[in-house]
Amino acid sequence: MALVQLNGVSKRFRKGEETIIPLDDVTLDIHEGEFVSLMGPSGTGKSTLLNLVSGIDRPDAGTIKVDGTELTSLSRGRLADWRAANLGYIFQTHNLIPVLTAYENVELPTLLLKLSSAKRRQRVELALEAVGLNDRADHYPRQLSGGQEQRVGIARAIVAHPRIVVADEPTGSLDAESSEQIQELLKRLNHELNITMLMVTHDQNVASISSRRLILNRGKFTEVPSTVV
Repeated sequence: MALVQLNGVSKRFRKGEETIIPLDDVTLDIHEGEFVSLMGPSGTGKSTLLNLVSGIDRPDAGTIKVDGTELTSLSRGRLADWRAANLGYIFQTHNLIPVLTAYENVELPTLLLKLSSAKRRQRVELALEAVGLNDRADHYPRQLSGGQEQRVGIARAIVAHPRIVVADEPTGSLDAESSEQIQELLKRLNHELNITMLMVTHDQNVASISSRRLILNRGKFTEVPSTVV
């Protein structure tokens, strides 16, 4: 069974007199360990899809299951608990809290879980080690480069050992060198830790690190053949 299952999912928005349909009766399976990238023109619903898979938003029609849990049937409170235990989110603009250290920013998701202080510390240290920032644990965001800030964001996304990590333009605010480093890091985490990833990007070079590529346009998915670079 697929880890993520979208079945007949539609989402509509009203904009004045116009109805916008970013997702139109779409079906999609993502299997455990897959790295899926999602491309498409701006405004086509890529971020909407991430929000639906994350349980942040609800579809107007269809069902969404992650690891057998039907998100569309959960209350807001149960969705919040589910996200804390099962989902990691990587933002384009890092979204770090400036008054907290790198360690404290990574620790935040674990505070929602029933963990001992020793187990919480172990998870944070392992996450920082995975992104190569053990030596920056006590640094504040202002003391880090953009690439290092994004590494902290990635460590925060994986610290709770989520079932899936979603990433919204994770290299979009970085320079070319930092972008390449983050791409290599995401690819390594997917391969070595078998982390299932769904990534939105507008950059075909970034999309090429994934094992599967989709294009979203006019509410429908088109799969890009693996032989196309």
